[in-house]
Amino acid sequence: MKRLLTTLVIVVLIGYAAFKAGVWWLADQRMADARQALEEFGVLHRGSIGSGVEGRVVLNGASWQDFELTQPLNIARAEFDAGSPVSLLTGLADPSRMPAQWSLRLDGLGLTLDPTMLRNWVTADGANREGEQALFVLSCAPDPRQQLGSGDLIRMGITGLAGEAFLRQDADRIHAELNSISTGSLELNWPAARVRLQDGELTVSSGTEPLQLTLRDAGLMRRIAAYCAREAGVEPDEWAKRSLSALVAGLETQGLAPSDQLKALYRQWLLEGGELTVSLEPGEALLGIPVRAEGAEQASSSWPVRYNGAGVPDVYLTEAKPVISQTPDVAVEPVVPRENPGVEGWYGTDMANADQWIDYKVRVTLSNENVVEGRLVSVSEKELEVARVVAGGEVAYPMLTRAITNFEVWRRGRAQ
Repeated sequence: MKRLLTTLVIVVLIGYAAFKAGVWWLADQRMADARQALEEFGVLHRGSIGSGVEGRVVLNGASWQDFELTQPLNIARAEFDAGSPVSLLTGLADPSRMPAQWSLRLDGLGLTLDPTMLRNWVTADGANREGEQALFVLSCAPDPRQQLGSGDLIRMGITGLAGEAFLRQDADRIHAELNSISTGSLELNWPAARVRLQDGELTVSSGTEPLQLTLRDAGLMRRIAAYCAREAGVEPDEWAKRSLSALVAGLETQGLAPSDQLKALYRQWLLEGGELTVSLEPGEALLGIPVRAEGAEQASSSWPVRYNGAGVPDVYLTEAKPVISQTPDVAVEPVVPRENPGVEGWYGTDMANADQWIDYKVRVTLSNENVVEGRLVSVSEKELEVARVVAGGEVAYPMLTRAITNFEVWRRGRAQ
């Protein structure tokens, strides 16, 4: 009997060790696959791997460094729960055979802000990343082209973003939450939807019902409205009116016009924030927002929207003739001062010849008036990179060329 008990204990210990080792190896392989799939966008650090016999795998100290961010997103703890050890091993061995129910929890999310945080907040003349007129423009300066950025958030007292995220896949829906400390939350419910991983590609298959998205701002919009209005030198009502005008102008370039109720809702959200719930259909044009023909009757469909728990009627878009902003045929040529060949200093240079100044010290002025100074690392058709010395090392800052208003090189002048 004693020998049998000893044998059982040894078998259990060997099985436990084999399970832990198997989970560690499979999780490491899946994280390596994820790093390879995401290497075009950033660097994923998995941290340490742990597991539980109840069907959980845990990553401690993980992080994600996006190439468009100057700071990494730190993840203190990431927990994937498959429900059982068999489901966990099966899902890790073959992600296409994930169980019908699983959950992913991210705790201790943290992102430190700095004044030049996000490249996609550096836009040129109110255009988005595709060069189209931006719809949501929150200007925080007398110049309407200078949009809300991480530097503004820091001056508002928000030096970092922190919180937690949760994703649960059930047999009949997807539920996801993103909760942040003092900056609001985002909640998603998508009936009949399912996350699938097939041949290394992550896809979401949807059902016939739209997803419900709920945004709670935790008072953030009031703070933004007060701050941006003060920086722009206007009253909050006037600032909201300008932001609404930017939305209307952006829609006009796409041949659309918002309903009066949609404009009123957007203005109210800018000034007061609150809880906003909308229905979206990702597979449809404009995410399922109804578009009425000009002169359509009021019986046409309205976008299902709830603001602070109450339904909002008559929210829709109307077809309109596209308004194309005209660019003047004749441009005024800037006056360029003569260069002194005996003096070293900053000299403005045409961006078309920027690739000639690789490894030179340069100074770049962006459309939001931020200035980046450092060593020119690389130049491409859409962006250039400038390296700055930080804590004894160099950090490269990528910048879109369309967001650059002035490009200067530190060099000796040339004879003219």
